[in-house]
Amino acid sequence: MKQDWKPGTMIYPLPAAMVSCGSEESEYNIITVAWVGTICSNPPMCYVSVRPERHSYEIIKRHMEFVINLTTTQMAYATDWCGVRSGKNYRKFEEMKLTPGKATVVRAPIIEESPLCIECRVKEILALGSHDMFISDVVNIRAEADYLNDKGKMELAETGLLAYVHGNYYGLGDKVGKFGWSVEKKKDKE
Repeated sequence: MKQDWKPGTMIYPLPAAMVSCGSEESEYNIITVAWVGTICSNPPMCYVSVRPERHSYEIIKRHMEFVINLTTTQMAYATDWCGVRSGKNYRKFEEMKLTPGKATVVRAPIIEESPLCIECRVKEILALGSHDMFISDVVNIRAEADYLNDKGKMELAETGLLAYVHGNYYGLGDKVGKFGWSVEKKKDKE
């Protein structure tokens, strides 16, 4: 039997993403967010939602760009640590021994240890309440070549992606299907 609960944010799982920001090394920062996602595929757009009191908020707002770095189970400790420590007090790249890399289009750094880095340029900031949403154009993607198959397709599931579910981190489970498999024509057995 189902119960009624007060309204809340219960859409899970979500990516446990590390958002890197700043235009020069002295202000580079990382914030871990789960409020991140796709808005549109053509043109490619995504969002991150950040509380205005967070240190990264002002950096992103000032430069109007950031990088969404997907995380892996190997990055779980650093992912959590960067979400609970403030960049006001810590140099997160150094503390977590993460490597800031040069993005192709934006000035914000990528995290070299991430298998996929999504460079974003802010299009609009939408004040929503506890969080402001940074609606952004995807201007470039940096993908780890080790995870490209022989046809050039990124095999993201093989990277050990990290997911966030209601206060906990999880690795991805077994593949159970693919897009469109429920309607594929089956070959007749003769």
